[in-house]
Amino acid sequence: MGKFIYDGTVKVDFEDRTLAHLQVVIGNKLRRNEAFHFTWKDDTSIGDGRTTIWVHPRCSLVYKYYGSRRPQLNLAWLDALAQVANTPGGLYVVPEPTEGGADGAADEPY
Repeated sequence: MGKFIYDGTVKVDFEDRTLAHLQVVIGNKLRRNEAFHFTWKDDTSIGDGRTTIWVHPRCSLVYKYYGSRRPQLNLAWLDALAQVANTPGGLYVVPEPTEGGADGAADEPY
């Protein structure tokens, strides 16, 4: 289980594999100076709602991995995440598609 930390105050847990994919997609958008919303479902322990942050090139981001091995990246999942990140609704975690398989970007998080 990894941790995504935004501006030192917002902290959320993601599986290391999910976090690795998010890091690539977020990094690509920020490298192009693109700001965007990032939304995720909150854990039931904090209310079972959702959180949305505004990610921009000057924000502070930390990706903390607890596993010792770097997860293998799924190009189909990177494509699906990048697709939703480029929509007006912004980035949210979509189910991982199989390599070259069905699009995982069908379900909105809210």
